[in-house]
Amino acid sequence: VQLQASGGGLVQAGGSLRLACAASGRTFSNYAVGWFRQAPEKEREFVATIRWSGGSTYYADSVKGRFTISRDNAKNTVYLQMNSLKPEDTAVYYCAAAIYYRATYQKARDYDYWGQGTQVTVSS
Repeated sequence: VQLQASGGGLVQAGGSLRLACAASGRTFSNYAVGWFRQAPEKEREFVATIRWSGGSTYYADSVKGRFTISRDNAKNTVYLQMNSLKPEDTAVYYCAAAIYYRATYQKARDYDYWGQGTQVTVSS
């Protein structure tokens, strides 16, 4: 599975961005796709995940109500719509795919493939 993340950029606080994660390869075997982020000198943290079958979603408390994860099966793409952005959302955002079933998909170790990061910078 190859993952290509895009859509990052510079935005003012309160603004919006939409990230995209395009998957190729054996996408039919994906169980879930998630987004993580890593700010300078901080550990990578979970942001959101969506199960490929059924579309159930789960969010970190820090983004709940502001971010929305969705998928387009036909395009093998997962999106992260980010609204009401805050300076503390500044980070490199990574998408990841899990190809094995797990009870939850909230930790980096739950995922098997990773895309390159895309930088999101929110100015105050």
